[in-house]
Amino acid sequence: MSTTFDRGAPASGKTDSGRRGSHAVRWWVLVVLGVAQLMVTLDATVVNIALPEAQHDLGFSDGSRQWVITGYALAFGSLLLLGGRLGDLFGRRTTFVTGLIGFAAASVVGGAAGSFEILVAARVAQGLFAALLAPAALSLLSVTFTDPAERPKAFGIFSALSGAGAAVGLLLGGMLTEWASWRWVMYVNVVFAGVALVGALLLLAKPAHTERPKIDIPGTVVVSAALFGIVYGFAHVESTSWTDPVALGSMIGGVLLLAVFVWLELRVAHPLLPLRVVLHRTRGGSFLAVFVLGMGMFSIFLFLTYYLEASIGYSPIEAGLSFLPMVGGIVASSTTVPSLVLPRVGPKIVVTAGFLVSASGMALLTRLTLDSTYVAHIMPGMILLGLGIGAVMTTAFQGATAGVHHEDAGVASALINTSQQVGGSISTALLTTVASSAATDYLSSHKPSALTAAQAGVESYTATLAWGSGIFVVGAVLMAFLMPNTPLAPSEGEPVIAH
Repeated sequence: MSTTFDRGAPASGKTDSGRRGSHAVRWWVLVVLGVAQLMVTLDATVVNIALPEAQHDLGFSDGSRQWVITGYALAFGSLLLLGGRLGDLFGRRTTFVTGLIGFAAASVVGGAAGSFEILVAARVAQGLFAALLAPAALSLLSVTFTDPAERPKAFGIFSALSGAGAAVGLLLGGMLTEWASWRWVMYVNVVFAGVALVGALLLLAKPAHTERPKIDIPGTVVVSAALFGIVYGFAHVESTSWTDPVALGSMIGGVLLLAVFVWLELRVAHPLLPLRVVLHRTRGGSFLAVFVLGMGMFSIFLFLTYYLEASIGYSPIEAGLSFLPMVGGIVASSTTVPSLVLPRVGPKIVVTAGFLVSASGMALLTRLTLDSTYVAHIMPGMILLGLGIGAVMTTAFQGATAGVHHEDAGVASALINTSQQVGGSISTALLTTVASSAATDYLSSHKPSALTAAQAGVESYTATLAWGSGIFVVGAVLMAFLMPNTPLAPSEGEPVIAH
């Protein structure tokens, strides 16, 4: 058995990495990876709109409802690093296919759920398999597109799908819930997974393994527990308070375990997360950018959806359609910035400017009222948000895998998803508190009435959008100081079986 590195060179006959080395086939591989990534990202929001109908059908309480969301987040967030490293050790093709099959099976179970407990168990299983699938998809992209001419375009398209997925999930969730049943927000994943699975089996080359895989068991246990504690702690804050002992204990324990994890990784022979992946300035800055992006984006999708439906009376489908200008902005910037702007001005300028454009879009939305119109008051902010988010995301995705060795591509990709997941968990708790405080302050200073209650809702939503804008400004400042403005190096191709 002979091996060679797939460095993106065109293949003819039986050269290089066979199927994946072919120029045309590489772009079909991107389609497969993009479908899988879209499925994972839209699943984070597609369930939200269906929850009220699922709650009515299965008869669970308002207090229990959050576990349909939190169960997925806990499994996904805490197991991502393990999932990424498993891809590095046992083959990204294997983990990608396993993740697709498992995610589809869990979705079928969730769609057919006859009780709340089964639905939550299915969501946890979805999170588990997504932790295999998401890092494998991004790392496959990284080791497949190593040619400097192709890499920016491929990452731009992939980033566009990642950024648009959450908005598409809102629209798809509304359509399926309104036209079919809440169960179809689960079943629809089978379609995505089926398409990606067929493509993966036909197109992805089998990796070559020259060494027996070794897993850092202590590091895996410690970091999984740390991430679980952090995500659970911030999720628990939503239903309790910042002084709740369980929430505080979970968050503090999670941070302490992260410190233990770093100590372990400096000492073990085969670390789960080699610190060289993080300490590289471009990669480290990119992980931080994705973390900030995850924090800021939460206020867009959750609270802006609340505003559209609760304050100005949009249906779920109308609310989903309202996000399309933002999707258009994400697609436009993700597919043009990598090839037209990034090579000319550098990653520091692109990410910093992207955060500032997003902040300006969010700032426009803080002026929303009960009488706001879509075209005049909502759409301009949406477009700016999309343009900024797309620029940051596509650059950070490239930067996070820049110059990474193929053996570390999976864990580097997992760290991107982990950064976004933890950032979203923190902002969930923080902005929920901000919204509650803003509504309470408004109600306490105005005479009770139906109009006062409605305006209090708007005040709570715009307060979170103001915080989101501030988070993006902080991101811009951090990137201006921390991220180097050097060209992004490609990652190393993966050794695969020669045909």
